[in-house]
Amino acid sequence: MKRVVCFGPGPKFKGGISNYNTSLAKALDKFEEVEVSIVSWTQQYPAIIPREFVDKTSKVDFLEGTGIKVKYITNYNNPLSWKATADYIASLKPDIVIFQWAIAIQGLPMGRIARHLKKHKNIEVIFDLHFVIQKEHSSIDKTLTKYGIEPADTFITHAYKTVDELKEVFPNRKLAVNETGERSADETTVIKLYHPIYDLFQPDPKFDVAAYKNEHGLRQNVFLFFGFIRKYKGLHFAIEAFKKVREQRDDVSLVICGESFWKTLDQSKLSTKVKKALFGTAKKIFLNSKDDEGEYRPLQLIKELGLENDTLIRNEFIANEDVNKFFQISDNVVLFYEYATPSGVESLSYNFKMPILATKVGHFPETITDGFNGYLAEAENTDDMAAQMIKAIEQPIDRNNVVEATKKMSWENYSKAILK
Repeated sequence: MKRVVCFGPGPKFKGGISNYNTSLAKALDKFEEVEVSIVSWTQQYPAIIPREFVDKTSKVDFLEGTGIKVKYITNYNNPLSWKATADYIASLKPDIVIFQWAIAIQGLPMGRIARHLKKHKNIEVIFDLHFVIQKEHSSIDKTLTKYGIEPADTFITHAYKTVDELKEVFPNRKLAVNETGERSADETTVIKLYHPIYDLFQPDPKFDVAAYKNEHGLRQNVFLFFGFIRKYKGLHFAIEAFKKVREQRDDVSLVICGESFWKTLDQSKLSTKVKKALFGTAKKIFLNSKDDEGEYRPLQLIKELGLENDTLIRNEFIANEDVNKFFQISDNVVLFYEYATPSGVESLSYNFKMPILATKVGHFPETITDGFNGYLAEAENTDDMAAQMIKAIEQPIDRNNVVEATKKMSWENYSKAILK
């Protein structure tokens, strides 16, 4: 029996990393000789961050029918819980512990927990890297990242771009990169894999697509933006490009589904105001001003550009049981990112056989073959983005191509590489 611990946000949390950690645990649990546990945060970030991270909307239990045990124990704001976490994980006698690394600010607690576990020579410490170079750069990111992930015996990356970033952070560390999962005896193994296709969300064959589109005034060709609204995801570009498409065609609609990242708490509460003030001060000290997205308001463009009758907006967290609806009513997903690490929305889209319209940044050229399973546009070029949107209508992608392009991106293959 091989015991594996997946450390990261458990299924009660919002967002892609929670979905990812849950999906990975479920994939590993399908192997007969593997016992899986999720060890999770209770609070993932400093208490001053003005956001609600817990999913209080969804009713679906993603772990129903599995043997996976979940322990919520790690409080970012309580260093005593870090040691307690390491002791609890060690008590499970795991062969492998997989840390989900997605933000530099978690470097201190994760680095401490990993270092405690390194005292147990029989435990392989793996860091599953969703990024290395932080999207929003602060003055201490590199220090926190280096401290956080340095204890790893093995790294997993989802793109070669991340491998390059790893080499930048550890220029003197010998890395053995492969795509199979083979471990190197004398160098740090880096397993270059991919972001697997989410299978948590499935199309509902009983969902009446035509009726929903008619009820909400959606036209024949529907473009979808889905997920947390963050500046780097380029929703402002998508809206501006859609405006140019709308000027040329009257058969198009844009659906925007997602929670504004920094607007999840009641803004009138004193506690929220105090958190915003403290967090604002911290950002001024540590974050480059150009990276501060606290005042990012892309949805204002809808009114400014006169697109109220051409868009359907759900500016909220979408409950798990409702996710399928928005993918089933849409024809293409728009990911006009400013820069990118592997995208959970891209992976989610593939589960619905959705073509992707993305920019030529980050990993997208690795996963999207222009004209085969999607179309690629020049970054920050709304004319080219609009051209690709029109091309997606006039030369629609065969959804069988999407299936073909993602055959190897399964959780089963991903898990096999980990278990080697």
